[in-house]
Amino acid sequence: MPKTVISQETAASPPVKPVPPPFLLTTRQGEAARALLSYVAELPLASVDAQFLAVVVAIRAARGGVGNVTGTDVRSLKLEDPRRAVADLEAVGWQVPGPLVDGDQDVPVGIRVPDMSSETDHPLPLGKGTRSRVSGWAMRARIAKPVKKASPATRLAALFLAAHSTSELHGRIPAHLPEACRAAVPELAVKGFLADLSGDAYRLDPVVRHLAGLFRTPAEIAEEARAEASRTPSAPEPEPIGPAEWDAWKSGVSPALRRHVEAVEHCALCRFSTGRVAKAFMYPPADIPAPRSVLTAYDVWEDGHPDRGPQAAGFAAAFRAEHGHGPSYGQLCKGLGWKLPRSLRGFVVHRIVAEDWLTDTSPVPWTLRPGRVAQAHGIALPGQAARSTR
Repeated sequence: MPKTVISQETAASPPVKPVPPPFLLTTRQGEAARALLSYVAELPLASVDAQFLAVVVAIRAARGGVGNVTGTDVRSLKLEDPRRAVADLEAVGWQVPGPLVDGDQDVPVGIRVPDMSSETDHPLPLGKGTRSRVSGWAMRARIAKPVKKASPATRLAALFLAAHSTSELHGRIPAHLPEACRAAVPELAVKGFLADLSGDAYRLDPVVRHLAGLFRTPAEIAEEARAEASRTPSAPEPEPIGPAEWDAWKSGVSPALRRHVEAVEHCALCRFSTGRVAKAFMYPPADIPAPRSVLTAYDVWEDGHPDRGPQAAGFAAAFRAEHGHGPSYGQLCKGLGWKLPRSLRGFVVHRIVAEDWLTDTSPVPWTLRPGRVAQAHGIALPGQAARSTR
């Protein structure tokens, strides 16, 4: 079996920067988190303690109208006056059916939120998964290390500013931020929750990057909607390809392409079905422009993968030497441990091809191999290595 040529220079790769933790929320879940905070900010509550407690109760009650809270939950919020906070919730019509502060600390009390019990005009119409993710995000944000011991106003401000931060960690203080929280914003900069603060503009510190709510401006949302509307509708799924049709297609291609097709079709390691191979070759997917959300996600991913080019080229060369054909986009990303959604996966591979660490014979599938930059760094197939030394 031919060996992959990889130079000693490439083997000594530069140290890889640590991969930043993933965002806790998706774009849609970030919108749900902001809707939760907006709902609480509009309630006529008399204290920031009550607003902070209301965030916890409301997200738990979003699905069934009742939020189960224990005395231990309330104590963990470190409210300045928990009894007054509960009384403030009752004053706006929330029903607390038992002792919450002075009762058994481990027995949940089901607080009924009338707004959440309505089947129409529900303020937080969230799915089960979104409700759970936003609830988890709110908990992680309020116990984040920079603000874990801060006042309720400071921790509630941290929730608002994290929720209104973009994927690049930038944000502007929302107009509906409670006044007590607005006064606490400078403390977030002192404690290291914010990296920068200038007027109403701020930037989250990278240590709390994972809490960003992936905020998008109305203009960005409109641009994405326009891009979505302008996309060519997906073609109907083609009919299954029969053996006779597949053999006829292969008989009409060049000998070199047929050898490649049959290398994939009969690969003992991949063991693809004939139908999958035939569909990939006869109906290659059309290129679709990437929306802004994919471009933004790529920028974040790129920062955590500085060695993506050499890694991809080395994997493609080794894969081809073992299989007799190149990897698919999915096989490449899976082999390198890159867990990416399909839209981002395609963009990542296209960028590596554009950077010439990889090349392929587009639109022919399974043709990825080291590109010219990889060959210059000693990562090449045997035939490529011979050509590069001429």
